[in-house]
Amino acid sequence: MQTKTFQNRDDVPVSEKWRLEDIYPDQKSWDEDCRKIETFIGELKKYDGNIKDGESLFSYLNKSEELSYTYSKVYVYAMLHVDLDTRVNASQGLLDRASQLGQKMGAATSFFMPFLLSLEEETLRQYIKDVEGLKYFEEDLFDSYRFKDHVLNKDQEAILSQMGEALSVPQKAFGMINNADIKFGMVTNEKGEKVELTRGMYAKLIEEEDREVRREAYKAFYEPYLHLKNTIATTLSSAVKNNVLLSKMRNYPSAIEKALFSDKVPVEVYTNLIEATKVNIAPMHKYSELRKNLLGLDELRQYDLSVPLVKGAKKEISYDEAFEIMLKALAPLGGEYTSELAQFKEKRYIDVRETPGKRSGAYNLGLYGVHPFILLNHRDDLDSLFTLAHECGHGMHSFFSSKYQPQISAGYSIFVAEVASTVNEILLIRYLLKTTEDEQMKKYLLNHFIDGFKGTFFTQVMFAEFEKTVHEKAEKGEPLNAEVLNTTYEKIYKEYNGNTLVLDEEVKFGWSRIPHFYRPFYVYKYATGYASAIDIADRILSGNKDTLEKYLTFLKSGSSEYPLDLLKKTGVDLTKPEPIKNALEIFSGLVDEFASLHEL
Repeated sequence: MQTKTFQNRDDVPVSEKWRLEDIYPDQKSWDEDCRKIETFIGELKKYDGNIKDGESLFSYLNKSEELSYTYSKVYVYAMLHVDLDTRVNASQGLLDRASQLGQKMGAATSFFMPFLLSLEEETLRQYIKDVEGLKYFEEDLFDSYRFKDHVLNKDQEAILSQMGEALSVPQKAFGMINNADIKFGMVTNEKGEKVELTRGMYAKLIEEEDREVRREAYKAFYEPYLHLKNTIATTLSSAVKNNVLLSKMRNYPSAIEKALFSDKVPVEVYTNLIEATKVNIAPMHKYSELRKNLLGLDELRQYDLSVPLVKGAKKEISYDEAFEIMLKALAPLGGEYTSELAQFKEKRYIDVRETPGKRSGAYNLGLYGVHPFILLNHRDDLDSLFTLAHECGHGMHSFFSSKYQPQISAGYSIFVAEVASTVNEILLIRYLLKTTEDEQMKKYLLNHFIDGFKGTFFTQVMFAEFEKTVHEKAEKGEPLNAEVLNTTYEKIYKEYNGNTLVLDEEVKFGWSRIPHFYRPFYVYKYATGYASAIDIADRILSGNKDTLEKYLTFLKSGSSEYPLDLLKKTGVDLTKPEPIKNALEIFSGLVDEFASLHEL
């Protein structure tokens, strides 16, 4: 099992590293596009007050789209360099330059939305009738009228645009604390050796059978967050207050309604998710009791929640083997899907290994006109196999949307993104459960399925409730210091995990290490995505060809329709309680099946 961090990127095989030359062959080419953007910005400024007819509107929109395409390449190139090693000042300099260009772009184009919304809709229709090329932009232009009550005047929009960099400080500050500055110190590994704790190492040690190894890793992992509690409380509090301030400035009833507005998602979808989960929380509590009994513990603690309940079934899965397993598991999605996905590895769309300074976690970033870029911190184990399948789900969504949609609709909402990734995970676990003949491995996989369900659904709903609660506190003018955040988080954590779990001091600081809290009202989409994905994946596995065809169309649709409408076409209606109830029933069945296999 690979447990060490590569000490140098040069040690990582070339085949397991991104080929950033696919964006720019060298920095000189990147610099040229930066200068090109500066020129574009100057040209776009001239349209302020000078869009008088369909031709000038079409000219502006064309140049704006070309600028957006070029800027995406410039920004992504810089961001990926930073994420490969957050400690390198030169890379950070590239990202700072790209961010500054983004601020200038925003300022130069901030006049447009107030201008557009000042046009009578009939005038816009006439412009579109006069200039054939405007048909391409028609849907987006008319969609903008939804935002009419939330767009400020030209001068106010210009000021807000200039404030963008300042408003992003809390997120950036936390990112630097979390990825570059925090050190976890030394811990004892499973061999009794003193090693430096990394996030990748922690993910492994927290699953070790030796409880003392788990406890030591857990304490060491949380220690820097406890030391920095007031600093991180300040960054999170500032981020939340910024969200609340912007929602008020833009005339939204609340921060949550501002966050859901662009996707046209009713607040009821969010609140119903929380309410339905809490009404059906009993299987989660039953699982905690089951875990305590199977581990033979007097007290169940947080560092006991990740250790597999089935011993002796863990095995090493190399990256190459993981990729092959994934392709076999995803065969029900058809030949086009798997043949295109196979190219991700061959063409180096994936950066595989953990190295010093590399951004933690995993993500997919689709770059229109180039290809997806997937970041991993792969550890040659089952969890890494699932992460690979998850991120490749995002990657294929990006790939298909870019291939089948024009630039204007090739991007997709985060709301639907988690469906594509989770369908892959469900197909993978169903495949592994079906193909294994080892009874212990089957128990292990079932345990993994339950834990994955818990992490992707229940934990994210818990996070979503925490996020909703702290924003409501901020909207009432209540303080958001470390003590308040601790109390709020601990109360919600207890409700979801039940009384079986004995809480260590560190539990209440769980809020301090979650990067997603700096992207307002994002985490609930993991849960709605999971519920949707279970429904879709199980119908595909049942041989429902209509579902498969509609799902592949969904992956190719980008943002051509609103997220809820796209999902309805796959047979999932999240405005109704059925998808959430069905998911919770499946979880309850998994817990019961797991208990019966252990005769408990």
